[in-house]
Amino acid sequence: MPAVSHRGRGRRTISEINMVPFIDVMLVLLIIFMVTAPLITPSMIDLPSVGKASRQPDQIIQIVLGKNDSLEMKIKDKTTALTLKDLAYTVKSAQGAAATGGTATSSAVVISADKNVKYESVVKVMDTLQRAGIQRVGLSVQLAN
Repeated sequence: MPAVSHRGRGRRTISEINMVPFIDVMLVLLIIFMVTAPLITPSMIDLPSVGKASRQPDQIIQIVLGKNDSLEMKIKDKTTALTLKDLAYTVKSAQGAAATGGTATSSAVVISADKNVKYESVVKVMDTLQRAGIQRVGLSVQLAN
């Protein structure tokens, strides 16, 4: 029931919000959070690490993406210029040639791009290779000293 003021002729109600219950609720919530926060265990994430491969590849096919989005394929010391349309077919045939040269060989594809190349170009190359069914595609990076 609102409080009534007896000033003057008529009765006026005082319309003020009582803040005490609000403050009590906030203090109880603060105490609950302070008590329960140390009990929460942080989640652990198992990050991948280098060297977990079961077997190293027999052949590494390197795709070099230049500053002007030019593509080159390097296998050992042999370099071949490519276009994005011919990329999947050329890499597949290089993997097939390596497999026919001996027993069942595994080959990995590594994409090396200039650091000034747009990320979109690198993703297009990766997408082209993965759509062609090439399983082992990785990125080459330079480690900071």
